[in-house]
Amino acid sequence: MKKSLMLTLFIGLLAYASCKKSSKDTEPVLTDAVIDIQVLSQNLSFPWEITWGPDNMIWMTERGGKVSRVNPTTGVATNVISIADVKTMGEGGLLGMALHPSFTANPHVFVVYNYDKAGTYMEKVVRYTYNGITLTSPTILLDNIPASSIHNGSRLLISTDLKLFITTGDASNQPSAQNVSSVSGKVLRINLDGTIPSDNPISGNPVWSFGHRNPQGLVFANDKLYSSEHGPDRDDEVNIILKNRNFGWPTVNGLCDETGEQSFCNSNNVAQPIIRWTPTIAVSGMDYYNSNSIPQWSNSLILATLKDKTLYQLKLNSAGDKIDESKKLISGTYGRLRDVCVSPDGKVYVVTSNGSNDKIIVLMKK
Repeated sequence: MKKSLMLTLFIGLLAYASCKKSSKDTEPVLTDAVIDIQVLSQNLSFPWEITWGPDNMIWMTERGGKVSRVNPTTGVATNVISIADVKTMGEGGLLGMALHPSFTANPHVFVVYNYDKAGTYMEKVVRYTYNGITLTSPTILLDNIPASSIHNGSRLLISTDLKLFITTGDASNQPSAQNVSSVSGKVLRINLDGTIPSDNPISGNPVWSFGHRNPQGLVFANDKLYSSEHGPDRDDEVNIILKNRNFGWPTVNGLCDETGEQSFCNSNNVAQPIIRWTPTIAVSGMDYYNSNSIPQWSNSLILATLKDKTLYQLKLNSAGDKIDESKKLISGTYGRLRDVCVSPDGKVYVVTSNGSNDKIIVLMKK
């Protein structure tokens, strides 16, 4: 491993009794999982996405516009492209990425990024083709997504039925999250050629779910689509995304349990989170762990957080619709954590977001 740092970690378990608005009802309990943590790569600049590629490389975006392939053994990052029209502003820039599941036959790479469109800050989804060296033949699949210095989303994910899911934030325009004619504050669903699937909730409309503030994590597991979403000063959330469901923002934070929320929830079919955090921890990227390599982590969401600087294991119940317990896997050592991906052999890769000497670290069974 390149410039590796070996640590031994006893995993701390945070068990909580309910999903009430409190982060004070947890107590640490030790388990017997012993994990090695190593620094795989460093000297990165605001990495945003890491995803395990069909070529057994870690594909990575950096917010300034770089797409790289990282060797998971040596940590060497090879630049694939620097996208010229990416514009960074605040939290904006080059964000999410997804690779076609049948990459050998269809070497397509999908990215979403912010750019300047005639003086207006916007976001677009672009499909590239990988020729073995660089990305070529850019094709815009979805354009004119409002952008801002904050709340841009944007995570990409391709489902098993080859639909592209895209998370978008409210782009500093809170009411837009409830407007199904706007693509802001949504989970969107399109075909891989940019057309709208015929079974979307609204004909000709990419909106799949709405009422989102700033969702930055997205993963499929247990035949469910899970998303992590930033709250304002309270109620960060993990949700199960459902077709044509309203997730409440900006009227509802977290559960439908406050004055004024319940009537809105009842009349608008609002879906509630399976877990939420107050004070906020700034939830970001996540992946699903179900490897036998570390059986204590099986059937879990692995979640990176920014403000809390913690990597969480969220153990799901057998149905996948509730979180039974939470564990802190890393906390504070590496600063802000942006994204996570799990390799087929059960290693967990995490990327930091500190802006100075950012790193990819790897957790594995000792």
